[in-house]
Amino acid sequence: MKLLKSIILMLAAVMPSGASAFDIGSPNNPDRQVSVNGSIQVNGLVPEANDSRTYKEKVLGGIYANVGLFNKYIDAGLRVEYLDHPLPAFYDSPGFKGWGIGNFYATGKYKGFQLTAGDIYEQFGSGLVLRTYEDRALGIDNSIRGGRLKIDALRGFHFTLLGGIQRRYWEWSTNTRIYGADLEWDIQEHIPALNRHGVVWTLGASWAVKRERYSEKADSIMTPLPQINPDGTAQFMNLNLPRHVNAFDFRTHFNKGNVDVLAEFAYKHPDPTADNNYTFSRGTALLLSATYSKRGVSAQIQAKRSEDMSYRSRRAMTDITSFINYLPPLAYQHTYALASMYPYATQYAPGEWAFQGNFALSLKRKTKLHLNLSYIRGIKREGEWQKVDDSMYGKDGVKTSFFGTGPLYYQDFNLRLDQKVSRSFSFNAMYMYQRYNKTAIEGAGGTINTHIGVAEAKVKCSNKVTLRAEIQYLATRQDKGDWLYGLVEVSVLPYLMIGASDEWNLGNPDGKKEHFYMFNITGNYRNNRLMLGYGHTREGFNCSGGVCRFVPETRGFRLSYNYNF
Repeated sequence: MKLLKSIILMLAAVMPSGASAFDIGSPNNPDRQVSVNGSIQVNGLVPEANDSRTYKEKVLGGIYANVGLFNKYIDAGLRVEYLDHPLPAFYDSPGFKGWGIGNFYATGKYKGFQLTAGDIYEQFGSGLVLRTYEDRALGIDNSIRGGRLKIDALRGFHFTLLGGIQRRYWEWSTNTRIYGADLEWDIQEHIPALNRHGVVWTLGASWAVKRERYSEKADSIMTPLPQINPDGTAQFMNLNLPRHVNAFDFRTHFNKGNVDVLAEFAYKHPDPTADNNYTFSRGTALLLSATYSKRGVSAQIQAKRSEDMSYRSRRAMTDITSFINYLPPLAYQHTYALASMYPYATQYAPGEWAFQGNFALSLKRKTKLHLNLSYIRGIKREGEWQKVDDSMYGKDGVKTSFFGTGPLYYQDFNLRLDQKVSRSFSFNAMYMYQRYNKTAIEGAGGTINTHIGVAEAKVKCSNKVTLRAEIQYLATRQDKGDWLYGLVEVSVLPYLMIGASDEWNLGNPDGKKEHFYMFNITGNYRNNRLMLGYGHTREGFNCSGGVCRFVPETRGFRLSYNYNF
C-alpha cells in the first residue's frame, strides 16, 4: 500500500492539467515563452509466495517522475525517485534503496555560452576517459553534481569544462572530486577546400582527473597480503595511494560521403584499485573504427585494445557503479531471448583485444542480409594477473605485449536474413555460433559453445491487426544444455498488444526441464502506456552496452506504466 500511495502522490505532483507538453508565457514573444514537459515511469512486481526468494514487501518496484522547463535562455529540471522497495535485481544492492530528488539542474544559455549547475550527464569523445549517464534497467546513475561550462561562441570550436562529485545510488563520493575539460575543432570550418569537397573532419582532446582521498585523514590504506605470519596472523602492506589520477584522450573523426573513420587513444595514470589488485600499472585504450555505406551496401570494421582502464571515483568498488569512464563494447547487442542468454561484459581490468565486423547487403525482391563477427581475447601478460603476491602487489604490475593476445573471452558469428514476401507477410531468420568464456567473465563455468537458430514471422491481417511469432533454439553441451523459446504476439493498432512466451530448458543435464513463461497485455492511449504481465523469469544477466547486472529468478505479476507530457 505504501508503494501505491507513493505512485498516486507523485502522479498528482507532476501531472499537468493537459495531456501533453504545454507552453506558458507570452505567445507573441518567443524569448519569454517557456515549454514544460515531463514523464512518469512506474515499474512494479508482485512476487508469488513460491518465488525462489523471500521478500519482506508484497510489492516491489520503482517510480521516476521528471519535469523540465525550457526557455531560450534558461533550462531547468528535476527528477523525483521512489526506490524504497526496489526490484529483485537491485534488492540486495547496498545503498540503492531510498527516495527523494535524484537529479536537478539549471542551465543558463546566451550567445554560444552555457552554464549548468546541478547534476550533469556528459561524455567526452567515445567516453574512454569520461562518461556519465543513466540506465534504469541496470540501476546506473553516475551523474556529476557540480558545475559545467560549454562554449560554442568561436566558429568551429567546442569547449567543455566541468567539475563536481559523482553519484552512486543515494550517495555522492564526497572524498572524491572529478574535473574535466574537452575541446573539439571542426577543421572544415576554417579550411574552405574541405567544405567544397564535402569533408567533415574533427580533432578532439579531453582531460579528466579524480582527486580521491581514501579517508578524510589519510591517502594510504593497510591491505592484507596472502602470506601468513608464524603466529597465524595475516601480514599487511601499507600502500600510499596517489591523490590525483589524470586521464587523457586524443581523437580524430573523418567523414566524406560514404566513408567514416574514427581513431581514438586514451591514457590513464597509475590508479591502484580493487580491480587491478592495487598495482601501479598505467592504463591505455586504443579504438579504431571504419565505416563504408552506400545504397544497398554497408560495412563497419572496428578494433579496440584496452589495458587497465578501470577508472572509478571509488577505487575500492568492484561492481558496475562508480565508473568515471566507459569502454564501448565490440560485441553485437542481441535482442532475441536465447541469443542474449550469454551476453558479453566488457573487461575493464585487466583488459582486452576486441574486433568486430558488421556487414549488410540489400538484394532484389526486398531481401537483406546481415553478417556480424565479434572476436575478443585477453591481452598477453607475464604471470597471472588475478594472483596477488609480493612480486605484483603494490608494484608496477605485470608486463604486457601490445600485439600479444591472451585467452579467448568471447566469439560471435551470426548471419541474419530479412525477407519481405508481400505487403502483409515478412520473416527473419538468424543463425548464430557463439563461444563464451564464463570463467573469465563471471568467475567460473568454463567455455560454453552454442549454436542458435531463430525464425520470426510477421503477418499483417488488416490495417490495424498484426500477428508476430518467434521460435528459437539454443544447442550446447555445456552449462544448462539446450533451450527452446516460443512467442506469439498480437497487435491491435494503436491501442492494444497481447503476448505470450515460453522459455523451456529442455536439455538440462540435471534433469530439470523448467519452463519460464510470460503473459502480458499492453495498452496505449494518448500519452499513456500500461503493461500488465504474469510469469516466471530465469536468472541471468541484463546487459546494455557491455555493462551487465545479475538478475535473480522471479515469479509473479508485473506492471509497467509510462506517461509523457
